[in-house]
Amino acid sequence: MEFCDECGSMMKTDDGVWVCDNCGYTKPRDDAKEAAMTTTQGQEETEIIDVSDAENRGLPTTEVHCSECGNDEAYWYMQQIRSADESETRFFVCTECEHRWREDDH
Repeated sequence: MEFCDECGSMMKTDDGVWVCDNCGYTKPRDDAKEAAMTTTQGQEETEIIDVSDAENRGLPTTEVHCSECGNDEAYWYMQQIRSADESETRFFVCTECEHRWREDDH
């Protein structure tokens, strides 16, 4: 994605140049710079987080009831599991039995 140097609007490509639809500014495309740009392709994969050593990783704890063992404390972390325009999901890991659940599971 490229932004206009004149007005800041998002630019589009047209026959080897970047063109601003808002103000008409144009500039040549730079293949090396474009190759380094981050794209959204392939970002559907979710990262797997190993929480087996949650205490050693410094995860925060909160007071929440574990349905498996009845403990009232769990580690928690946030993770983006849906598209970027949706809020993150909070996950819990019981400090006693290591049972795992999402905030919306209860």
